[in-house]
Amino acid sequence: MNQPIRILIVEDEDALANGLKFNFEAEGYDAEVARDGDAGLAAFRQADPPFDLIILDIMLPGASGYEVCQSIRADDDVVPILVLSARTLSADKTQAFDCGSDQYMTKPFALPELLSRARNLVERHRGRRATSEPDRTPEVRSFGSVQFDYRRYKLTTKGETHSLTKYEAELLQYFLAHDDLVLSRSQILEEVWGETADITTRTIDNFVMRLRKLIEESPSEPKHILSVRGTGYRFVSQPTVSE
Repeated sequence: MNQPIRILIVEDEDALANGLKFNFEAEGYDAEVARDGDAGLAAFRQADPPFDLIILDIMLPGASGYEVCQSIRADDDVVPILVLSARTLSADKTQAFDCGSDQYMTKPFALPELLSRARNLVERHRGRRATSEPDRTPEVRSFGSVQFDYRRYKLTTKGETHSLTKYEAELLQYFLAHDDLVLSRSQILEEVWGETADITTRTIDNFVMRLRKLIEESPSEPKHILSVRGTGYRFVSQPTVSE
């Protein structure tokens, strides 16, 4: 018999937390509520079996949602985290993604959309677990002077190792899989972040800037991640002298 899908809801507003728990359980999920950041992190670490999805508020008593997200990511780099917050500023969304969240929804929200996002995240998560469990050998790719460990979100260059966020790693992996091809911003957004991700194509540019600072000898004169005016980017693993 299949285990029920387990969801951890970290939310300090009682009415909302109870409402989310009720609606997810009505959909057949096993939902647990934590009322503050510290309790949420403890519940995540003590869970057996582990949770399949984390729904996380940002403004919490104790540890903030950002801190909880970072701590979860330090323990588990694949469990999906959906941030559900009243904060609407772009800076808040960017910080949440930098901490490792998968998606960001603002309050108030439409329940059918939340349920749809949760379902899609869980399906992707379980598929990723299934494909990654038989082979735990690190997937390391090299280009130029860079070594990139996709499974551990680690990048080594010039003798230094840097930790990447989930989406920085997935974006770099996507570039490597499409070496020397012109990729539009909308294509990258759909393939890396998914159609329901609450970000804009401008966010992609910010991620590219951060990757360039790590992998390029001169970020202002990139040799690997090239801009294509009016379209997007072209990644070149082995640039020629002219490039």
